[in-house]
Order: sequence, then structure tokens, then C-alpha cells
Amino acid sequence: MGLKEAIAKRDEMMAERERLIRGGQARAAAQIVVPPVNQAAAIATLRASAPTFRLTSSAIAARLAGLLKSAPRLTSPPVEKQFRQWKEQVRGFVATLPAAYEQLVNWNPALPVPWYRGITAFLFGHDWITASFWQDWYGIRPLLVGSIMVSSVALIIAIPFGVAAAIYVSEIAGRSEKKLIKPYIEFIAAIPSVVLGFFGIAVVGEAIRAASQSHWLSWVSFFPISERLNVFTAGALLALMAIPTIFTLSEDALRNVPRGFKEASYALGANRLQTIGRVLVPASLSGIISAILLGLGRVIGETMVVLLCAGNRIQIPDFSEGLGAFFQPVHTMTGIIAQEMGEVVRGSIHYRALFMVGLVLFTITLGINYLAQKIVQRYRMSIG
Repeated sequence: MGLKEAIAKRDEMMAERERLIRGGQARAAAQIVVPPVNQAAAIATLRASAPTFRLTSSAIAARLAGLLKSAPRLTSPPVEKQFRQWKEQVRGFVATLPAAYEQLVNWNPALPVPWYRGITAFLFGHDWITASFWQDWYGIRPLLVGSIMVSSVALIIAIPFGVAAAIYVSEIAGRSEKKLIKPYIEFIAAIPSVVLGFFGIAVVGEAIRAASQSHWLSWVSFFPISERLNVFTAGALLALMAIPTIFTLSEDALRNVPRGFKEASYALGANRLQTIGRVLVPASLSGIISAILLGLGRVIGETMVVLLCAGNRIQIPDFSEGLGAFFQPVHTMTGIIAQEMGEVVRGSIHYRALFMVGLVLFTITLGINYLAQKIVQRYRMSIG
């Protein structure tokens, strides 16, 4: 049993013993003997392998350098693109080998770890690895980037449709149109998220991938795409969930504008579009912004759709591809909690890392709601 497995086993047994003690089963808890972990022996073995590690890493670097020099010329643009990305990753890996040897030689496990180092490593770390043989990593940055990208796509789609529909239903549509449009938009909120996620897998993702393979879109640099489950697919489905929230609250904000504002605008000779654009929308702007922020809170806290449609790849997308980064798989904060929480040992480092992810998500949602309230208070027009 390796050091990592021994520590995990020790933590699991300690958590079980604490659970029994809290449950009043002190006798059963006393029968659990937690084995000690000989970290000194494991560290000594690791240090003794430093020369072997140096020779092995040098041989790997030489072999990889020769492999890159003798790489074949590829004629397929998608394959060439993937091979170029692979070469960049290989060069980055080779560049880290000397630093890894220096860290191994100069590593002092007796040095205390400052408290802020754990926080910064969690907030800014770019690796979330939980099935490693030697060391687990809990960096939230790829999850945070994934959540932000998916939410951005959802809002870019939902804001124009939601606000425009609210303006049309409130000020332009006739009575029969209102009876037709409003119930259908509000009905979307009643659709279970798992149904929308399945629809995204079976229909939306396949449609986007098929459209990217069309010769009419061959001029797009990042088309065709290979992954049907990506940021755009998840964002498009989340937009459907955000539109009812934005639509309903924006319509309420428009209806709360005093009728005298509209009548005064018409009396001054403004037409309907001028009245909407220069009087009604500015007067209800605080309510519309609040609707958008609450829609963002609805989107960023969604779990099932992103778990099914985002691709679940724990990796920051390649932003060198421009907009093509939005057609790459990602993972999100809500998705990682739903995917891994049921399998972790209560009280373990993995459990605490997931708890911290939930705390970050709660803080973001709380900040969004607080910002919405402040905007309403700041830009609310005094009527009296």
C-alpha cells in the first residue's frame, strides 16, 4: 500500500470512529485501531530514487525530442491542429522535468505550510485531480472558468430574447398574442432540467456538430467541431431556463412604470418605438438589470443540464482558438459537486474541497443577489 492509500485509509478509519462516538457507540469506536502511517520511510524511499528519476527524465526528454523532430507531415487540417496542440503539451512537459528534479532534491517535508498557500492553491490552481496514484490536487480555476463560460453563453442568448419578449408582450402585442406568448414562455420554467439535459444530448448537441460540418460554414476557423457536448451546448440549454425568469421580471418592471410617463411621451409627439426606447425602458432599467442578474443566479446554480451537456472535462479551454474555446468541453462547480460528493469519505480532504467549492458558489450567488438589490435601490426612480 502506497503512502497516499495509507493516509486515505487512516482518515477513513478516523472518520468512522468519530461517527461512532457521536452516535453513542463508544465501545464499537474503541475497537477501531487506526494504524500509524510511516511517512519518514516513504519519504526516504522517494529521496533515494532521485538519481533514477533524473536519468529516466533525461531519457524521456531525449526520446520525445527525437520523436518531435521526426514527426510526419499531416494533410488533414483537424488532425494537424490536434497534433500541433499535442506537441505544445509535450514541450511544456519536457520543460518541467528539470524543475521537478530540483523540487524533489530540495523538498523539506518538515517545513510548515502557510495557511494562505492552501487558499491560493485552491482558488488559483489549474488542476483538479482526485484519482491520482500519488497526489491529489484541488484547484478550482478550471471549474470556475467553466461555470463563467457556460453562464456567459446562456446570458448572451437569454438577455435579447427575454427582454425583447417582455417589451413586445407588455407594449406591442395584442390581447390574443399575449394569451399565446406569455403562457408558453412561462411554461418553459416547468420543464424538468433533466429533460432539457437529455434534449441537449440527443438533439441540440448533434445539431450543432452536424451544422459545423456543413460546407457552408467551412470558412469558420474552428469548424468542424468534434465534441457535441461543450460550452455552447450547455449554455444554449441554460438560456432556455433563464429566459422565463428574465421575461417575467422584466415584464413586471415595464408594467410598473406609471401610465403618465407613456401618456406624456405621446403628448410630446413621440411614436411607440420612441416611447419604448427613450421612456419606458430607461424608467424600468433597474428592474430589467435585476431580472438579468437573477437569471444569472439561476443559470450559475444549475446542475443537471451542465452535468449532462457540458462535456465534464476538467481543463481550461484553449483560448488561443478564439471563439472556438466555447465549443470545447468543460466542467463546472455545480457539476463537480453532484458528480463526486456521493463517493467521497466524510471529513476527508476531498470532501472538504467539495465543501469549499459549494461555499464559493454560495458566495457568488449571494453576491449576485446583493448586487441586484443595490442596483434596484440606486436606480429606482422616485415616483410621487
